[in-house]
Amino acid sequence: MLALISTIHVIVCLFLILVVLLQQGKGADLSVFGGGGTQAAFGARGATTLLHKLTVGAFVGFLVTTMVIGMIKTTQRSTSVITDAPVAAPAAAEETLPEATAPTAAEFEESALDVVETAGGAAEAGAEAPAIPGPPEATEDGGGENP
Repeated sequence: MLALISTIHVIVCLFLILVVLLQQGKGADLSVFGGGGTQAAFGARGATTLLHKLTVGAFVGFLVTTMVIGMIKTTQRSTSVITDAPVAAPAAAEETLPEATAPTAAEFEESALDVVETAGGAAEAGAEAPAIPGPPEATEDGGGENP
């Protein structure tokens, strides 16, 4: 049903375009020398032309087919490519990671002592410990030293 209405709609649209393009405009009979004199002398536009009647009929057909397509589309259940796609099961993890635990206080103190002992042993062996920069020294004007 929707395919038939859509086909009729396309035909009506093409016909409407054709009929509108074939019509003569209101000012098409104006000449360079007379201006609008011919329209004033012979009165207003005469009887409705055949092309005008066809244009009105095509416009009404366009409106009707547009509304019918709109009503059909709103009553149909809308589907999506995503909703119709099959859902794959998640892959099982082959290897589980051990849970991370926080070190206990005893483990923390033990690792801190190892670091201090290593630094102390390096200093005793004659290696220089890295210098830790302190606060900038004050200059005579009271400001800090710019590096």
